[in-house]
Amino acid sequence: MKFMQNSNQHFSSNPFSVRNAERFFITILKMKFYSAVVLVFLLSSFSLYAQENQTKHSQKVWRINFLNPGVELEYPTGNNSTFSSGLGIGYGGSYPDLSSSGNGFRYLISPFLDIQEKWFYNFEKRMKRDRSIKNNSGNFISARLLIRGNTIDSNFSRTTDLDFAFGPTWGIQRNYGNFHLLFDVGTIYYFDTKGNGNWFPVMFQINLGLDL
Repeated sequence: MKFMQNSNQHFSSNPFSVRNAERFFITILKMKFYSAVVLVFLLSSFSLYAQENQTKHSQKVWRINFLNPGVELEYPTGNNSTFSSGLGIGYGGSYPDLSSSGNGFRYLISPFLDIQEKWFYNFEKRMKRDRSIKNNSGNFISARLLIRGNTIDSNFSRTTDLDFAFGPTWGIQRNYGNFHLLFDVGTIYYFDTKGNGNWFPVMFQINLGLDL
């Protein structure tokens, strides 16, 4: 009995407690996720470089967006595909499983990174109908990842200062002169750095901008 008591005391005084083990595990998960994001960017950059001289329809476009203020670069990854990355400070709402202590309409203002691979499926049809595909005007399906950073202002509490949303979308974008319009909609899986997450059935994006 005395041996068991001493063992329990030794375990409780061990600095590598259960809580520390959980923190260590979460840190490892974060490192793996960040490493995966860096790997995706490196592979995408290699793909962009390798295919730069092979593209015909898709175009490189620098863009300033207004509704969610930020700067975006859309770069060809194939004849009918592009990779876009946008960085800025925008507004959004709350994810049900990643927020608490808020009432009514919930809003969040935070920095964001928005990356998206788009596959355009109607470039040829638009050209046959004498419609412009300038600056990647067309309909597309995509894979989108949205990362939101530390809160600048909000009316609710978040589970962590960093959250992610990933999923497929369908959308359109059009160019009118230098004016840019984008709309897309799809389902997403959202999660935070603590492992909380869930599916959200419908998420849409509307953005207006200026092509440079």
